Amino acid sequence: MPSPGPAPTDSPGDSPRATRGDGIDSPGDSPADPSGDSPADPPGDRLWEAAAAAVAGWRAQGRRLPVPLGPDGTLVEVWWADLPPVGPARGEACLLLHGFPTCSYDWHHTVAALRNAGWRVVCLDFPGFGSSAKPDLRYGIGLYADAAEAVARAAGLGEVALLTHDLGDSVGGELCARDLEGRLGFGVSRRVLTNGSIYMDLVQLTPGQQMLLDLPDARLDPAALGLEMADAFRSGVAATCAPDHRPGDVELAAAWLLAAAEDGHTLLTRTIRYIEDRRTDEHRYTGAIEAHPSPLGVIWGDVDPVARYPMARRLCERRPDARLVTLTGIGHYPMLEAPESFATATVDLLG
Repeated sequence: MPSPGPAPTDSPGDSPRATRGDGIDSPGDSPADPSGDSPADPPGDRLWEAAAAAVAGWRAQGRRLPVPLGPDGTLVEVWWADLPPVGPARGEACLLLHGFPTCSYDWHHTVAALRNAGWRVVCLDFPGFGSSAKPDLRYGIGLYADAAEAVARAAGLGEVALLTHDLGDSVGGELCARDLEGRLGFGVSRRVLTNGSIYMDLVQLTPGQQMLLDLPDARLDPAALGLEMADAFRSGVAATCAPDHRPGDVELAAAWLLAAAEDGHTLLTRTIRYIEDRRTDEHRYTGAIEAHPSPLGVIWGDVDPVARYPMARRLCERRPDARLVTLTGIGHYPMLEAPESFATATVDLLG
């Protein structure tokens, strides 16, 4: 449980604070340089070398699993990792579900804290993302949930705790809906959900998201639109974070390398379609998030410009037993913007 600290202030130099739903505040992480750089970020070619090394290190922890997906059962190789606990193990694993347009690398700070707390950690890159294969097909929340179920089967998981973010929140909602219907291949024991647009009437899409949605659901090379995608991608992700807590250049460059692998950046017009799924079936995904009986924890960066903070408030109103930790002054990627505060809150909420 976070240690009590002084009440937050509005001074620009203050650290973010994790504010629990029970009124306890705890000190957060030190603010990053406002430019998004950290003192350790190398310039030029060294930046990309460091990013490539980070990607290689993350990727080496997992492997690919051929999974039949879609209406015709197309075999798609899904990257996943099964990381054992450090020390005494808990009874169940923690299954991590990432957001758009990034991948499981978002959790690289969180994984160590979970493993040190006794959790077996299983994560995956959804098809079309990160280190998974990126075929040209119709992507959606159901397909991502099918991939997560396939990984759970391969790992032999009987019961899991879910840790979800962004797109992963709705994928977790679909898994919970299947569980409520009695057709999920594993049990869901508890959940922690973080910044994601689970209530579409409260969302504020970025200009980039809106542009992608306005284009046809077909592969498209962004260069045809005159976009320099490496810069556009990194600046787009950074813009969803709090200005004083943006990830460093190496993290942003690594996120781009993972997104662009196997020409994945040409599929952004396809992988964005989960937003259309949400608009059509929010009652299913978010309804299951609200209704599933497993204990629910919520961690929310309160200056998220996309999945705005009123979403966290509404969820907790509809699920009064949920425990809310508010990360003050943090945006859409709390696990990257305030990794220590986020990890501490996650381990506490998972219990």
